[in-house]
Amino acid sequence: MAGHSKWANIKHKKAVTDAKRGKLFTKHAKNIQVQSRLSGGDENSPNLRTAIEAAKKDSVPKENIERAVAKGAGVGGEALEQINYEAYGPGGVAIIISALTDNRNRSAQEIRHILSKQGLELAAPGSAMWAFKTDDGGQTYEATTTVDLSDEEIDKLEKIVDALEESDEVDEVFTTAN
Repeated sequence: MAGHSKWANIKHKKAVTDAKRGKLFTKHAKNIQVQSRLSGGDENSPNLRTAIEAAKKDSVPKENIERAVAKGAGVGGEALEQINYEAYGPGGVAIIISALTDNRNRSAQEIRHILSKQGLELAAPGSAMWAFKTDDGGQTYEATTTVDLSDEEIDKLEKIVDALEESDEVDEVFTTAN
């Protein structure tokens, strides 16, 4: 009876769940590193404390959190930086892609590749930023003007955002879609 091994089924399911948890842990670690760098490693900083609490809520191990705080404070290894990329999507929707990276060139190429697969290009810096207002020091963006899209354009935009969010480099994606 080929294909009926209980261990094989468990192994495949475990691999999928481990990959999802690993990706989530990586995103939390990058966020903690950035907040640690901004606060100088002060764990009493409200933003860093919030990032640590969010990581603990998702069961990130204590050692991983401590390592991310130390790395962000510059104790070991390279520091992460936050970079924003801009693009225009279907129906003229402005898109801001916020990335956390230790290598600007690699992240730019990866995002450019994802966008080109979807038939889009990176826009010039500042060309899409006008459609957003920022709060809390450039961490989140809120659309000042919104664009109504057809059902077909909404599907295309969702596909683009999903492809971007699958990347390890991309932290968040903001759009002006209504």
